[in-house]
Amino acid sequence: MAQVPQRFFDALAVRTWCGLSLRALGRAREEIDAINVYPVADGDTGTNLYLTLESAVAAVEAVFAAHELDDGAPEAADGPSLAETVGAMAHGALIGARGNSGTILAQLLRGMSQVLTARSESAHTEGPGLRLALRNAAESARQAVAHPVEGTVLTVASAAADAADDAEGDCAEVARAAYEGARAALAATPAQLPVLERAGVVDAGGHGLVTVLGALVETFTGQAPGPGAATVAHARVEPHARVAPHGGVPPQASPAPGDEEALAGECAVTEADRSDEPAFEVIYLLEAEDTAVTRLRQRLDALGDSLVVVGGDGLWNVHVHVDDAGAAVEAGVEAGRPHRIRITHFGHGDAHTAGTGRPPRERSRRAVVAVVPGEGLAGLYAEAGATTLLARPGEPPASGELVQAVRRAHAHEVVLLPNDAELRHTAAAAAEQARTEGVRVALIPTRSAVQGIAALAVHEPERRFDEDVVAMTSAAGATRYAEVTVAEHRSWTTAGICQAGDVLGLIDGDVAVIGADVTEVAATVLDRMLSAGGELVTLVLGDEAPGTVTEHLEARVRAAYLAVDTVVHRGGRQGALLLVGVE
Repeated sequence: MAQVPQRFFDALAVRTWCGLSLRALGRAREEIDAINVYPVADGDTGTNLYLTLESAVAAVEAVFAAHELDDGAPEAADGPSLAETVGAMAHGALIGARGNSGTILAQLLRGMSQVLTARSESAHTEGPGLRLALRNAAESARQAVAHPVEGTVLTVASAAADAADDAEGDCAEVARAAYEGARAALAATPAQLPVLERAGVVDAGGHGLVTVLGALVETFTGQAPGPGAATVAHARVEPHARVAPHGGVPPQASPAPGDEEALAGECAVTEADRSDEPAFEVIYLLEAEDTAVTRLRQRLDALGDSLVVVGGDGLWNVHVHVDDAGAAVEAGVEAGRPHRIRITHFGHGDAHTAGTGRPPRERSRRAVVAVVPGEGLAGLYAEAGATTLLARPGEPPASGELVQAVRRAHAHEVVLLPNDAELRHTAAAAAEQARTEGVRVALIPTRSAVQGIAALAVHEPERRFDEDVVAMTSAAGATRYAEVTVAEHRSWTTAGICQAGDVLGLIDGDVAVIGADVTEVAATVLDRMLSAGGELVTLVLGDEAPGTVTEHLEARVRAAYLAVDTVVHRGGRQGALLLVGVE
């Protein structure tokens, strides 16, 4: 379906562009993940870009929602301004930035926002303003990277700005020129970066930026760029070079006769390069003054590489690859207040022990890998034999982290439990990546940790894999789930308008109850769930919930539902006050 074109770069155009970009990255995510070989071949660039932009979209939609609530009608005459909307876009991307590529994308959007906010005397901007925004985006992103490398997304962004500078006319013409300039630069990246040339691919981050610029063209023309754009990611440098999970040659790509020695040398270089890479990726948000951030850059630059520090006005997103993750976090503590700290181990050599003198660890037959929302549940899942990945509130894991968890499980067969509806695409990408590495993976679409508990309860490793997956899927599907949480801001819900601070009861993902008391809302939610029947109630209590709520619910079940059993677990810092499962 053709998009209605926008004439100017105004608040509605920003909203349209963000939405189109998110959908385009959603379609291209797996392809971008697959060509991710630089700076670390961890197969998550597309997912990181998607999650970063998803955070930007949520921030923009929140601005529009707030105006709709105030004005009583969507897109009212006094809706959000251009400055307000691009500011929300940049802030959302900053706090949600993932990985090296996502952090750079956040700075690109911030660079655009700085120009468009400065022109806030107008409700919109036209071609010249968009040209200036694209130029500032490219320059600010390059300044945010400690050691810029050509052949990356920085090169593509600069080429887009150069092409836009030469464009005359309206926003559509500027956007089209920027897109074509970026696309040409992307096709040339393998000649600029040896690791891309060896793998026979273009830069993954650059491909993501081309995708976002294609959405900008669609915003102003009503039509997505032609099919030629999609083929640029498949540029080949060598006839045999097919994308493998870590930038090498995949198992199915057999060398031509006589090429075995050369191919072995190429793979050896790749492994040597990887062995020199830092072991950890460290990302955190930082509240700090500009002078403290200047000192922080110097310290982190000495600790590792791939340093990107973006943001301003007291809030920064810090990204670095290091061997000493603790030192990187300590540097942030000295500079200000770090939070949303995320440390990812790249796992070089985790699945093998080449060069260590130790025999390789034998793979187990089958394992369960689960994403869990709190430390308490992580312990519960681990006791049941699962390999866990902790997802802290507001910080869902990227596909690369899920792939690493699958590798840690070190099994021939893996059952993956995402335990969150929002992780469906991320988990699917991780499963596909693991399959290319020879692991048989079954993804059970659990939408809550209580469904994962039900699935894990019937897990039997000695059964045939397919039978085990069917039994676990059936147990998860037979478990209704709910949660009790607190609203962070005023918004529309399926149960009406809620205010910040209201207690919400969600059943199967939809708001069903709005109230003021945690215990009363939880009791109403439980009654509604048990009205459809049930044999077992699972309650997972978060650290911030009143300690008496589970006692009240257990007593209520005993008094009103004689044939129903109740089990209670401590979830720790899980985000929701209470998780409820009814089997």
